[in-house]
Order: sequence, then C-alpha cells, then structure tokens
Amino acid sequence: MQVGCTVLPRGDADMLMKLQQQQVQNDNQQQQQYLQHPLSSQQSQNSNHHLHQQGKMVGAGSIPADGSMSNTFHGNDQASKTQIGRKRKQPVSSSGPANSSGTANTTGPSPSSAPSTPSTHTPGDAISMPTLPHNGGSSKSLLMFGSDGVGSLTSAPNQLADMDRFVDDGSLDDNVESFLSPDGADPRDTVGQGGHVNKGFTFSEIQLLPASTKVECCHFSSDGKLLATGGHDKKAVLWCTKSFTMKSTLEEHSQMITDVRFSPSMPRLATSSADKTVRVWDADNPGYSLRTFSGHSAIVKSVDFHPNKEDLICSCDANGEIRYWSITNGSIAKVFKGGMTQVRFQPRHGRYLAAAAEKSVSIFDVDTQVCRAKLLGHKNHVSSVCWDPSGRYLASVSEDLVKVWTGSGSTWDCIHEWSSNGSQFHSCVFHPTYPPLLVIGCYKSLDLWNMTVNKVMTLAAHDNVIAALAVSNVTGLVASASHDNCVKLWK
Repeated sequence: MQVGCTVLPRGDADMLMKLQQQQVQNDNQQQQQYLQHPLSSQQSQNSNHHLHQQGKMVGAGSIPADGSMSNTFHGNDQASKTQIGRKRKQPVSSSGPANSSGTANTTGPSPSSAPSTPSTHTPGDAISMPTLPHNGGSSKSLLMFGSDGVGSLTSAPNQLADMDRFVDDGSLDDNVESFLSPDGADPRDTVGQGGHVNKGFTFSEIQLLPASTKVECCHFSSDGKLLATGGHDKKAVLWCTKSFTMKSTLEEHSQMITDVRFSPSMPRLATSSADKTVRVWDADNPGYSLRTFSGHSAIVKSVDFHPNKEDLICSCDANGEIRYWSITNGSIAKVFKGGMTQVRFQPRHGRYLAAAAEKSVSIFDVDTQVCRAKLLGHKNHVSSVCWDPSGRYLASVSEDLVKVWTGSGSTWDCIHEWSSNGSQFHSCVFHPTYPPLLVIGCYKSLDLWNMTVNKVMTLAAHDNVIAALAVSNVTGLVASASHDNCVKLWK
C-alpha cells in the first residue's frame, strides 16, 4: 500500500489486486491481432462504467456473449499509422467551417451493379447506443456506428490502440468524444479548425416516405416545411415535413426526374428530366408548371437556382453543356461547356458555380462563365458536389473518394480527404447541426465522416444505392433518397 492512499476494505483490496492482474494480462496481449476485455459483474462494481446492451441497435457495435467488445470506429490510418500502445491517440487537426447546403444526387449504379439484398433495418430504428450507468445512477448515450453490427477497423493496430482507449481512459464516453471532437477544440471553430460536436449528438431515422419506383433526388424548401422528391416514375412529389404527408404531385415530365431544387428566396421549384427539359413550378400552387425550358440535346442531369439572382437558373446535360435560363423571359441566357453530372451555385454569395464532369470539378465565375479553377484528384467519375451553407467549402464525391475544398479565384486547396474502405460513395451533404460532419450516401449505408478527427461512423440505412441527400438547416432534418423505392428522414 502506497503512503497517502486510502486503506481499502478487504473486498475492495482483493478487487484491486484482480484488476491489476487483469491489467498485466492485457499488457501482454497488445501485440495480438485482436484484444478482448472481459467485463465481469465483479469488475463493474469498481469500474467507471458497465456496458449494458439496450434495445435494438442498427449498425451498432456488438457485445458477444464472452464479454469482448468490438470497435466500430474507423480511424485514419490512410494518412498516418496508429502506434500500438496505451498512450491516447492525438486528434488530427485541420482547418475551416462547414455545414450543409443542398443535396447531392446521382443516377445510380450501372446495370452490372450488385443486386440489393433484404435489409434487417426497420423504420424508427435509432443509431442509439448502449446505456452506460454510472456509479451515481445517471447514464449517458454512447454513439457507436457500424456497417454490419460488428464494426471492423481498417487495421489491427488501429483496433488495438482504439480498444486500449476504451479501458485505459476509464470512460467509454470519452472514447466517443474522440470521434465527436478533439481535445481542446474551440466550440466556435467549424470544419477546418476543430469543429465541436456535443456528447448528446444522436442520429436516427424518424420517418420513411414510400415511393412507387427508384428515387433519384430530393431537396428541402428554404423554410424546411416542404421536401421535394423525384425519380423514375416521372413525377416530382411535395411532402409536408411536419405531418410527413404528401402535399401534391407534379406530373408533366415524360421521363424520369433527375434533379429537384427549391429557390432559396421564392416559393419556386425547378425540376430537370431525362426528357431533356427543365420546368419551373409555383411551390404553393403546383398544379401546372410556370415555365418549360427546352434546348438541351441530351438528358438534363441537374438544375439549380442562383441564391441572389431570382431570375437565374442553371442546368447541365449529359453532353457537358451548361445553360443559364431567365425565368422571367422564359428564354436562354448563356450556353457554355463544363458540367456533365451536377451543377451547384455557391450559397449566399453566388460568385461561383461548381460543375462536376467526369473525374473533375470546374469552378466557374458566374458572371463571366470563365473557368477559374479545375479541381483534380479523383480517379473515378465525380457523382456529386455540395457546398456548405457559408459557401466557403465544397465537397466532391466519387465512388472511392471524398474531397473537401476551399479557396477563391484560381486558388483552391483540398483540406480534407477520405478514401472508401469498401463502401461505394454516391452523394454527400454537410450535416445541418454539426459542421464538422459530412454525411455520405453509399450503397445501402450512410457514412458520417468527422473531418476534424478524420474518423467515420457507418450505419445501415437502405436496401439499395443512396442516390441523393438533402438537409434543412431550419429543422435539422436530413433526407436520404434511394433506389429501394423510399426516402428516409433522419435527425
């Protein structure tokens, strides 16, 4: 017994000796390919937490019968290898703010894509987590996401190091905090400078909206009261986000809907279609379209409203042609090349237009249509781009890579990057409440990427490709549109 230490009752002293012996055994096992931490009923009496499985967990880490724990956190050994040891890993720092603006959609997988399989996920399942009772009786929520209920790590060294942190830190909550925010992070900082995510962060499915066919696109109105969706049934549907009921159906297109976008300043909705047209609707009275724009020579893949110029909308087609249209005159304003998959105006300022085509993203000056920068680095087709609400950050997604950019004029830098570990990325949005998180739509799953600490949490979400994502910064809702014939709302 060390001097100055409180003398423990015999039962507790015996327990301490058992814990010390267990610690020595754990130390001897650090070089193994996996690590187990038995949680016996005796140990839980003096440890900080006792892990208790509660309710159904979708995509959550599992606790086998033998008491061993499997980690669901995917660490960043893409940029640096984690050392095996008992020292707490230091968070990865980065720089700048983020949140979400708009949606990200794609026309989905090729005919050769793997067929979908039935999902075990049911509506209303939360990304909940095991309850962790404290000695005082209070409990906190632990967020653990995994793609298959087991949650494998990208490497054995990462698993060893992260599992050590579960025990050595003395708190499972603190380990979750390492995903949500780095040590010493300033809550005022956002994407690049240590954005803060509170312990109380949750993300769960709150509603399923059925569709008759594959859903390609979705977008929230600026006040968050409406959600527009569109897909292979040639219809755009308006949903009330308060009652989760269908408000109206827009049925003038003759082929599938490829994109839907609300105006940020007026009750207007634009739709693009494989029928080579763009239509503008009154969102309050959508019985018929106000304008129909024809002239594209191929499938119109994307459409967007300018944030400040209420008369201006932009569209792009599969041949790479970008068109500006005047809503007031019902005529074409400009035609230029450079966008084949998706076009998105910079929010707030509207100075730039981001256009995805093949393996790059072009940044155009909105007024002059001059390409100021071309963002390179993707090895595969870029399927989606999205800005954060401030207009300072732009995310681009290809099947195996997500990049986050910032810049102005001709100077743009990639400040964050995440490579796929088996997932097939398709779409993305910045989380509406927690700026450091980028929500990535994959094949059947959603990845929540914390750019500050460069870690990803994965959850099972759909039975097929998540073709589009949208967020409302007013309600905090996230919408995911999928080829499994439904749209889900998350919060």
